[in-house]
Amino acid sequence: MPELQHLDVNTSPKDVVAAVQKAGAVIIDNLMPAALADQIYQQTISFMTHSPVGEASFTGTHTTRTGALVARSAACRELITHPTLLETSETYLKQYCERVQLHLTQLIRIRSGQVKQPLHRDRQAWGNMIPKEIEPQLNTLWALTDFTEENGATQVVPGSHNWDYDRQAMPDEITQAVMSRGSVLVYSGSVIHGGGENRSGEDRIGINLTYALGWLRQEENQFLSCPPAIAKDLDPLLQELLGYTMGSTACGYYSDPVPAGEGREICPPEYALGRGPRPERKMGIVDQS
Repeated sequence: MPELQHLDVNTSPKDVVAAVQKAGAVIIDNLMPAALADQIYQQTISFMTHSPVGEASFTGTHTTRTGALVARSAACRELITHPTLLETSETYLKQYCERVQLHLTQLIRIRSGQVKQPLHRDRQAWGNMIPKEIEPQLNTLWALTDFTEENGATQVVPGSHNWDYDRQAMPDEITQAVMSRGSVLVYSGSVIHGGGENRSGEDRIGINLTYALGWLRQEENQFLSCPPAIAKDLDPLLQELLGYTMGSTACGYYSDPVPAGEGREICPPEYALGRGPRPERKMGIVDQS
C-alpha cells in the first residue's frame, strides 16, 4: 500500500507544490495551532449540530456538511489566508490564471457508521469540460480532529492525478490520510480520493477549504454565502479571494442596480464593498517591492 509524504511546518510552499505535483497529495503536520482549532470548533459546533446528513452515498447518510465559513467563523479566515497555503495554491495554479479564488468552504463531519465515500476527482464539479492538462483547483482538508484509519481518514490514490479518466483504482493503490489534529492534507483537484469509513464511535471532522482558477464558477457561491454587507468588513485579501475583484482582464464587472444617475456603471466589484481596487498585485498578494 502506498503512503503519503508528511512535511513539517517549516516546509516552503515551493516544496509543497513539488510534492503535490509528484503524488497529487501531501500532508503538512501540525500547521494549525491547537488554540486556533479550539476557536474554530467553538465558533462552528452549533452550525454543525444543526446541519442535516446527506441523502445519498456520495454526500453520506451519516455525514454533515456545513458551509459559509467565511461569514460564520472568524478563526476559519486565518486558515483561508494562511501564507503557506495561499502561496502554494497560487504557485500551483498560476500558469492557468491571473487570479486564484476561494472555491469552497465546508466543514465535513463524518459520523460513526458512515461507509466509504465513492472515489472521485473534485475537478468533476465542472464535468469533464476542462481540458485534462489544465488543473482547475488545489484543495486543503484541515484536521479538526485526529484522522485515523478507524474514524474515516480520507482515502487517497497517490499518483492518480496523472491517470486517464477511465482507469480505476485497485485496493492496493489506495491509502488513507492519517494525520493528527491541526495537520492539513493538500491535494490536487485531479487526484482520486474519498471520505473513509468511520467505525470508531466518534466524529471525524475536517475543514475543506479549496482554491480554484479565478475565471471558473465557484462550487460555493461566495457572493451569497458572504454577501457585501458582511464582506465589506473583512480584510481586503480575503475579500478578493471571495471574488470581490476582477477574476481576469474582463471577468467580474458589475453595474449598480440603483436609480439612474445614482450608481456606477461597468465597475470592478470592489466598489460593492465601498472601495476601489487595491494597487496591482502579484497573484492575489499585494506587491510591496
